[in-house]
Amino acid sequence: MRTAWLCFLLLMLALPSPAESRTRSDKEHKRRAHTRVVHTIFLGPWHTVPYSPNPDVATPTHSQLRVRALVVDGRIADWTAGDIHPVTETSYTVRQALRINDALPTATHEHWIWQPGAWLSVNRLTRRVSVLHLPGFDPRISHVVWFRDLAAYCGLRGAKNPQLTALIARISVRKALLSTKISPWNPAQDPTLLSTPACAPATWQLDPLRVSFQPTIGKPLTYSLVGDTPILMQPNPTTTSSSSIPIP
Repeated sequence: MRTAWLCFLLLMLALPSPAESRTRSDKEHKRRAHTRVVHTIFLGPWHTVPYSPNPDVATPTHSQLRVRALVVDGRIADWTAGDIHPVTETSYTVRQALRINDALPTATHEHWIWQPGAWLSVNRLTRRVSVLHLPGFDPRISHVVWFRDLAAYCGLRGAKNPQLTALIARISVRKALLSTKISPWNPAQDPTLLSTPACAPATWQLDPLRVSFQPTIGKPLTYSLVGDTPILMQPNPTTTSSSSIPIP
């Protein structure tokens, strides 16, 4: 009996008091708070990969593509190609790079190729990565030139009767600010439409804010932007653009 009583006393002495339990719990909570995972988002190093352009589409003659991994919290969220365009101090846009299985249904092995894809919007603070909806954007012919949160490019509009179109899009607006038809787009009747660039890269200018489109087929177009309203500038041989500042 005395032995059992002695064991009980030793057990009671070994158990922590309620105050000590609370102190230990607080210390454990602080330790876990200090060891929380730090969330990160960044672009990895450059890699050179084989590039397989569509032979029927006007593309550069190079056969390689430089890509970088978009890493979110230590995991690859997507792949990107080309330089980034800073929109704000915490966000930027970058072209997506797609790895596509190009094997025919009858093939016994997969055949992976790299292709440039859509444009991505990346937020460094929230670590959110989203695919941008650029109206009429077509990876085959569209070369986007960014200024602030505006994208200027040539694209295709219309499902039944596609039209080559001059477009200006804003990141936060799904509807295009500008959508002007340039010419019909029917490669089946005119294969040269795919063998030559549809448009040269758009040109932005400041003071006043303007953007110019130079299609391969059709007349050049220049628009002045007043707020969100593009105004077509009529060509004037006596007016020069020397007073405008080009934006590279």
